[in-house]
Amino acid sequence: MDVVGILISLAVLVALAYRGITVLVLAPLAALIAVVLQRDAPLLASYTQVFMPAAAGFIALYFPLFLLGAVFGRFMEDSGAARIISRRFVDWLGERNAVLAIVLACAVLTYGGVSLFVVAFAVYPIATAMFRQANIPKRFIPATIALGAFTFTMTALPGTPANQNAIPMPFFDTTPFAAPGLGLIGGAIMFTVGMFWLLFRAARARGAGEGYPDFRGRSERPPLKDLREHAQGEGFDLMEIEPPEVERSEPPPSLPVALLPIVLVVLFNYVFSSIAFPKLDASYLALPKYGSTTIASVKGIWAIICALLVANLFLVAASQRLRANLKRSLDDGANASVLPIFNTASLVGFGAVVASLAGFATIRDSILSVAPGNPLVSLSIAVNVLAGVTGSASGGMSIALQTLGETYLQMARAAGIAPELLHRVTAIATGGLDALPHNGAVITLLSICKLTHRDSYLDIFVVAVAGPIVALVAVVVLGTVFGAF
Repeated sequence: MDVVGILISLAVLVALAYRGITVLVLAPLAALIAVVLQRDAPLLASYTQVFMPAAAGFIALYFPLFLLGAVFGRFMEDSGAARIISRRFVDWLGERNAVLAIVLACAVLTYGGVSLFVVAFAVYPIATAMFRQANIPKRFIPATIALGAFTFTMTALPGTPANQNAIPMPFFDTTPFAAPGLGLIGGAIMFTVGMFWLLFRAARARGAGEGYPDFRGRSERPPLKDLREHAQGEGFDLMEIEPPEVERSEPPPSLPVALLPIVLVVLFNYVFSSIAFPKLDASYLALPKYGSTTIASVKGIWAIICALLVANLFLVAASQRLRANLKRSLDDGANASVLPIFNTASLVGFGAVVASLAGFATIRDSILSVAPGNPLVSLSIAVNVLAGVTGSASGGMSIALQTLGETYLQMARAAGIAPELLHRVTAIATGGLDALPHNGAVITLLSICKLTHRDSYLDIFVVAVAGPIVALVAVVVLGTVFGAF
């Protein structure tokens, strides 16, 4: 019955999240259901002594990343840099390569630290114009944006400042550049599988005489009445969904200036994490007031914080149009960081409550029993399943690492597996089942594009679920044979 109670709570979480109810309410509700269905679990103590400390701990550790990342995304948008980058890729590659142009534009922006949601809002108008000119059905736009923004730049490419690449660092004492070779291979597989599918589908539609917009007589319509709730749940300003055209007296930045903040994020991320911070005399970190930790445990997070701060300062210094409305941009960016981190922290609290229950030991032992000689396999399954259940890559990863991270680290050391390999496998594993239909990013992307799951989800599934899983399998096999590289 203990295990059944946990499964029921997970089912409630998935079902109600799919209906658009915020996880700020759902996660404690699902935790309550799991506790009530246990035999001896105290209800209030599970909430105040387990759920809340776990959620608060996540916020304390990662809030600077969410805050600076959201501000950076807003600065890139308000300075005009995001729009310039995406338009230049389109101009270079032309309408004959519309799919590739949109994928690469999204990839460059997200690899540089721009929020995938900001990218979706910025690139969608350009994608519609390109697909109309190339006469490609509009229903392929969501999958094209998803491939560039939701996959290889989020989990695989070394150095990406995405939360999915940052969260494993304190658990495994790694940096954002963990196992770079395997990350590049995994990213290449995701890109190749996704591009092959999208080009195949576009060619097939062209052969069938289909073109833009391919609604077969249906009018465009928002697919969900609760678009506002989903957008706010991911930290958006709803004005971005239908942004008014505002005449600006200041010209947009040149392409080199627009690209430089992204280069700064990646460059300083590497310099701080691999060169500067390891040389610091940080013995003071062993003191209790600093958390009794080491520089190896914090250098990854410190590096991303400093890199984003440098890039934000550069954007302010370089963009007159950003400085003209700096307070609004800063406020919007800061506000956009709050709901995403609280949503993820709420899921972490749910995971902590589940981990404290007697039934979790049975689930844990079942997961760990999968390929007992190779913890990479069971780690991949655990992270992928939890990301799918929660509909959140960072949420599923956080639950898995909070509950099983130390266990996997010990297993890896016993098997001679490098922590860097654990990091990369964990990050890539978040990018598979997280993109199931109830995922908030999928729902919001479809809403931005004014399409439904029926219109576009098959293609999203292939590029954002199937492709990353293929890449994960390849990385696990290569990591098992050759180790981290």
